[in-house]
Amino acid sequence: MTEPIKVPGQLRGRWALILGASSGFGAAAARAFAQEGMHICGVHLDTRQTLGRAETVIGDVEAAGSRALFFNINAADSRRRTKVIEALAPVLAEGVPDYLHIVVHTLAFGSLRPYIADDMDSAVNESQMEMTLRVMAHSLVYWTQDLVAARLLGQGSRIYAMSSIGSQRVSSHYGPVSAAKAALQAHSRQLAVELATEGIAVNCLMPGVCDTPALRAIPGHEEILAEVHARHPAGRLTTAEDVAQALIALADPRLTWITGALIPVDGGESIVAAG
Repeated sequence: MTEPIKVPGQLRGRWALILGASSGFGAAAARAFAQEGMHICGVHLDTRQTLGRAETVIGDVEAAGSRALFFNINAADSRRRTKVIEALAPVLAEGVPDYLHIVVHTLAFGSLRPYIADDMDSAVNESQMEMTLRVMAHSLVYWTQDLVAARLLGQGSRIYAMSSIGSQRVSSHYGPVSAAKAALQAHSRQLAVELATEGIAVNCLMPGVCDTPALRAIPGHEEILAEVHARHPAGRLTTAEDVAQALIALADPRLTWITGALIPVDGGESIVAAG
């Protein structure tokens, strides 16, 4: 495990908004930011059976001495999004700066079905495809639009969306999510250009294969994990903590000139041929 990157005092008292905060990359980011003194607004969608994940993250954030403002909602619902922003605005108004320092979009909820199947009832349908794109890609645009309109983003704010190498490769059942990840990258580039004059950076991270709840939902994930582990140049998989530490470095307020980029966080996984 690599040593945490320290940015003494640079992040203390600032706010992070994490979309998908209760598990995987979002939970790791919330904990890492809190350890640096940042306050966390977390949006997550959990059932009664999984709500404990969010409660654990909240406890860890507060144990680090940071504030935790969490919402168990569907992040792709426009009315719920409005409620979060309305609740967040007066909280941010108390701080300096009075806007979000960083937004992390790591929503992972979509359909894992083939496009074509012998029984077409098993193939992805129109509503499933549209839901996957809406949640995992288009929601980035809608959240950014509303945050800008509410003046909750400002000079030096930065947005990081989580893509994957699956945006560029084909694998069984992954088509809808692959399309969403490719769209997410396109949205990030467009937002980066349109927000450049406001001093707001927008980038995509491309983590390596990581053993998260989202990955475990993919059919055949055991084979994926074994194959990547066998060929990875570092001899191990990417962890959520690896990605969280990259976000800490990229949250440094002095880092303002990276935008519109696709940044691998995979220890060299993507440059080694598969198969």
